[in-house]
Amino acid sequence: MTDAAMQDAMPAPALERRDDMGRLVAVTWPGAGVSEDPGSKRWLVAVDGSACSLRAVAMVAGLAAMEPGVGVDLVHVQLWLNKEAAESELARRGWTATAQARQLLDAASVRWRLHIVMGEGAPEIADLADALGSRGIAIGSRGLTATESLLLGSVAYKVVHLARLPVLIVR
Repeated sequence: MTDAAMQDAMPAPALERRDDMGRLVAVTWPGAGVSEDPGSKRWLVAVDGSACSLRAVAMVAGLAAMEPGVGVDLVHVQLWLNKEAAESELARRGWTATAQARQLLDAASVRWRLHIVMGEGAPEIADLADALGSRGIAIGSRGLTATESLLLGSVAYKVVHLARLPVLIVR
């Protein structure tokens, strides 16, 4: 599906959050059949469109399928955008980047919600997991060497150190 077709297929978000300047910083879509039951335990899966993140989605879909009623919160983090770009691009970029992850969950009949947030990856992922009361965070790892991780940083590594709940790293 082209970006234009994806944009046409993108529904309006159910929730939007703005910062003090009025800039759009987060959008959320409830997936089909999603319960807003605060007692339901859901996995949070970080998705960036990479093969590693799709493996994490597939792993969690398998775990969720073993326990009826378990759902998945997908999160895609965009780096900071200016106010105008956030209005026009934040939702579209996130919707497009998560298309395959949503398709995987739909195919596995796993209920999902999608959260697109703007900011730094690891802190946003850990904070969202806390705010949602997630049972755990799943994140793909690209398998950087120790030296590469030291020089480049690793979102998965940072999430492990920031999160206050279990983190499943999928390679």
